Amino acid sequence: MKKVEDYVRSIPDFPEPGIIFRDITSVIQDPEGFALAINGMEAFLDGLDFDVVVGAESRGFVFGAPIAKDFGKGFVLVRKKGKLPCETISQEYELEYGTAEIEIHKDAIRPGQKVVVVDDLMASGGTIEASIRLVEALGGEVVKVLFLMELAGLKGRNRLRNYDVDSVIIYPGK
Repeated sequence: MKKVEDYVRSIPDFPEPGIIFRDITSVIQDPEGFALAINGMEAFLDGLDFDVVVGAESRGFVFGAPIAKDFGKGFVLVRKKGKLPCETISQEYELEYGTAEIEIHKDAIRPGQKVVVVDDLMASGGTIEASIRLVEALGGEVVKVLFLMELAGLKGRNRLRNYDVDSVIIYPGK
């Protein structure tokens, strides 16, 4: 039987020499691969008490929405600045070369809600750390941070050390 790792396509020297790009498109385009990915992520949520799933743009939507549906929970979008139509709060964060800003609707999380934050990949952890700050600014409590893949060599867990973090696949390098 195949594992979800078998569906991840590894592309050497992209976007630059020495980097191995872990491509999820090969996972989600195959029904069995996609099901393995979702089921693997959902296994970390068994028995967890939570109210809502938050997904970071854009691949967090791909995994977060079906997880929310399967657990009978709502799904909340965290998007790049300027993409949400209602009143928002925003959080700036650092990238390797510069900064970015993400937003969430002000009414997306109610105080006291228990939140699962989902994304496809943990690299340095900056996007999810900023997403967590948005959830907490609205009064939500992050009870789980969940990824399909993790690049352990980039030490994203260090940024998220105060949270319960799980990844289906952990690659040792960058």
